[in-house]
Amino acid sequence: MSDCIISVERVFKSVTDSTGTLDILRDIDIRLNQSETVAIVGASGSGKSTLLSIIAGLDVPTRGTVRLAGQDLFAMDEDARAALRAQKIGFVFQSFQLLGNLTALENVMLPLELAGRRDARSAATDMLARVGLAQRLGHYPKVLSGGEQQRVALARAFVVQPALLLADEPTGSLDFATGETVMALMLDLNRERGTTLVLVTHDKALAARCERSITIEAGRVSG
Repeated sequence: MSDCIISVERVFKSVTDSTGTLDILRDIDIRLNQSETVAIVGASGSGKSTLLSIIAGLDVPTRGTVRLAGQDLFAMDEDARAALRAQKIGFVFQSFQLLGNLTALENVMLPLELAGRRDARSAATDMLARVGLAQRLGHYPKVLSGGEQQRVALARAFVVQPALLLADEPTGSLDFATGETVMALMLDLNRERGTTLVLVTHDKALAARCERSITIEAGRVSG
């Protein structure tokens, strides 16, 4: 399909240690379309975060194929995958993953600077204003609330205008009201920018706000 941004084809993931082999993912086969919002849901330990890492090309499947915008991720070397990630993918994590020695503005500027963008400061400033943090540009993460830190993380993810946004439990460390605000902002930005959003969560209420849900049970797609 021409509008397919991610294709996961017959993906398996196993790990082996002294106690034997553990199958984390088994025969995963899914398609994600451009501008779609998809929740990957399942209990803790079901394999959903591993699947997200494989979609991002951060983790390598035992076998199977993942295509991002038609390109086979695991036919590339690690440097090529990293370059494609930088160009196509934004990330939002439960733990924010901000750099504590950088201000909010510098955290958002960083991916633009790495990409050689000369307008990094103005683009980052505009993006922080869009997420309601125009007055917090010079603040370091340690003086920002959890909700503010996650909004900085959202600004950093969206400022590169990614084709694909991967969010792993993005409201998991926030209180309910703050989590609702962050989720609404993420969906608004998704609509504005036409980004495909893949959200890993165990929260059924959050999942229900996406257009589609994929349930992972014991490493398999359920239903």
